[in-house]
Parts: sequence; C-alpha cells; structure tokens
Amino acid sequence: MFNPEMTASAINKMSERTLAANLGIEFTEVGADFMCARMPVDSRTLQPFGLLHGGASIALAETMGSVASTALIDLSAQAAVGLDINGNHLRTVQEGFVIGTVRPIHIGRRTHVWEIRIEDERGRLVNISRLTMMIVQR
Repeated sequence: MFNPEMTASAINKMSERTLAANLGIEFTEVGADFMCARMPVDSRTLQPFGLLHGGASIALAETMGSVASTALIDLSAQAAVGLDINGNHLRTVQEGFVIGTVRPIHIGRRTHVWEIRIEDERGRLVNISRLTMMIVQR
C-alpha cells in the first residue's frame, strides 16, 4: 500500500529540522497498511503540571497521518494537507514514551481519513484521533 521507499529510516531523515524532530518523534515501523512512531514524554512534550500535553499528542497524530498520506500519493503531482483532526485524551502519562499507530479508515482520490491510536508503554490507550487529509494537485 505505502510507497516502498517510505521506510522508517527515510521518514526520520525527512523529518529532520521539523516539529516532529523537535518533539522527539521517531518512526519505528512501516507495515503494509500501518505505521508506528514513538514520542518521548519529557520536557518537550509535558504541560506545566507534569503530564503529557494534549497538543503534543495531537501533533504526533497529525504527523503520523500526514506522513501516511504522503506515502500513498504521487509527490510530483499531488500534496497531502490536513483538513480536520479530532482527538480524545483518555489517559495521562508522566514519563517514558507514547507509541502511535496510524491505520487508514478511508483512502479516496481527494481525501484520506486516518485513525491514530496512541498508547503508553504498557499498551493502555492514551489518545485516539481521527485525521482527514485533503489530496490536492500541485
């Protein structure tokens, strides 16, 4: 399904000097119909009360869905841009890493809809997000 050149290593290299790199987001796996990434829960991603910032979770979700859409399109003719994101914060995290998994809900010619599940290191659901990407012609 994904462009075979979009390996975790290639995505991480592409993400240098971006918000993803500043937040410590690292892609770890690219499967046939999913991608996984992790993000540290540290001074870059905590809110003032010592908990994972909800905005950091949303940034992880949008990063993952944007990369997933990019891995499906012809970059010479198209671009993937975020249209809408919704996230539910279900559990707090104070340290360690959160791990995201993005999977498609709908892959159309003009829109892609993704589900992003973010879990703590024990596999407990922290956030669930839905991202809609619009595919535009360059």
